[in-house]
Amino acid sequence: MDFWKGESTGLLKALHILTADGKLNADSRRKLKQVYHLTQLIEPLIERIESKNPDFKIVDMGAGKSYLGFILYDLILRRSGQGQIVSIESRPELIERSKQLALDSGFDRMSFLPSSIQDAKLNGSVDLVCALHACDTATDDAILFGIKHEAKAFALVPCCQAEVARSLESVKETSANRALYDFPIHRREFGSHLTNVIRSLFLQSQGYKVTATELVGWEHSMKNELILAEKISSPEHPKSKEARETLRALLEQFPVKMSLFTGQTII
Repeated sequence: MDFWKGESTGLLKALHILTADGKLNADSRRKLKQVYHLTQLIEPLIERIESKNPDFKIVDMGAGKSYLGFILYDLILRRSGQGQIVSIESRPELIERSKQLALDSGFDRMSFLPSSIQDAKLNGSVDLVCALHACDTATDDAILFGIKHEAKAFALVPCCQAEVARSLESVKETSANRALYDFPIHRREFGSHLTNVIRSLFLQSQGYKVTATELVGWEHSMKNELILAEKISSPEHPKSKEARETLRALLEQFPVKMSLFTGQTII
């Protein structure tokens, strides 16, 4: 594989990305390219975190088969010899499979927590919260988890945002704004866009510098937005307050309900 920089292809075979004879099918190539590209985009974040805290903690939420965690470890943590990764996944069979693979691979700074994102509990603070294709409100749960645990940074690839689209159905709007989401297909697309704008503003209001960008080409995935956030100030900083005011004004214009605001004060 011309773009794989890990130490061994054995890990990819164990993850069923490669076949037993080392072949890579089209679907696996797309999946691997997404995760590898995400790794490249967040590596500078990890390097900055590591420079301040060698014993940094990365939390991969809704980890599934822990593709992201294993590849981060193989490409970054194995080389540096520092840091740890906690993979959180609700399905026990995937947790047990990942534990065994980590043991077989010698990845002794990986651990696995059987829990939903919403119910996940860890002691202390965390440094980087990742959520790759966390569906619908699970991305909001990951954000709230990170805020609670004083995360230094986030790397989020949202998926299937339906909550705001559902909420828009009940918004009584008489102005031209209604035309933005009157048809179901537009409501779904606009709701998805509005969701991520709100998430970005919310993170900014908490003192994070936010970048929203494309993860990979649209030919690989339609779930393609990457939100990177890095803590640079407090919620009381003038720029945080400005973002909070913008968020408040946006929610007055589009008064949707979101799990993101559970127990949170916007203004």
